[in-house]
Amino acid sequence: MTLAIAAIDPAALRKRCEVTTLRTMRGDSPYEEGAVVPAGPWTAISDETARDLTAAAAQARDSTLVELVQVPQPTGPLAALAEPLGDPAALHLGQARAPADALTTTGNHEYGRRIGLHVDNWDRLSYAAKHTGRRRLCLNLGPGTRYLLLADLDIRAMCRAVHQDFERRYPHTDDLRQYVTGGHLVLCFRLRLEPGEGYIAPTELTPHDGSTEGQSEPSTAAFWLGHWPRGTLPSPV
Repeated sequence: MTLAIAAIDPAALRKRCEVTTLRTMRGDSPYEEGAVVPAGPWTAISDETARDLTAAAAQARDSTLVELVQVPQPTGPLAALAEPLGDPAALHLGQARAPADALTTTGNHEYGRRIGLHVDNWDRLSYAAKHTGRRRLCLNLGPGTRYLLLADLDIRAMCRAVHQDFERRYPHTDDLRQYVTGGHLVLCFRLRLEPGEGYIAPTELTPHDGSTEGQSEPSTAAFWLGHWPRGTLPSPV
């Protein structure tokens, strides 16, 4: 497992984190052919898993760390919220609305189908540099609860497994799909985010998506990209 989640109290993390495996979508569906989604059902993580995730965080580079955060109420334009967080070059990506009860939230705007878990490619990084990319800050604007979905392996580990020439590759969502289709077991963690909460996560490195599965209300999220040191914002865990 390469996933690392920062938490002061592993028991608090356990209360808002669940796990399942991943599966591949085939046939006529709202998803792209081969898209990877949670298989279900969700189960609570164990005390041991919570300790493993937080222990890994202590050793992780800041650029590879997942943090749950409490985001302060904006006092000015929402786009400027990230300005005092330590990266003056942080990029505001805008907002995205997710409907209620969506297994995953990200769609392919060109074709109209959902893409499932994926890795971002804003920084267009090679295998050797993929772990140095900017992290994404997400703020749940509500009104509903939403989830962050995370694979337990990063895309570099998957790229190594499916390509002999991995060092010359640019790790991509297709590597995740090929890895899961090949029968490899991948765990998927689901972290609950209440309105006003968010995350800072290495979405260029870790396969991820949003979700509102089981929620009766939609959720809108705002997003930024930046190089932020750990502990920039307080954590709810």
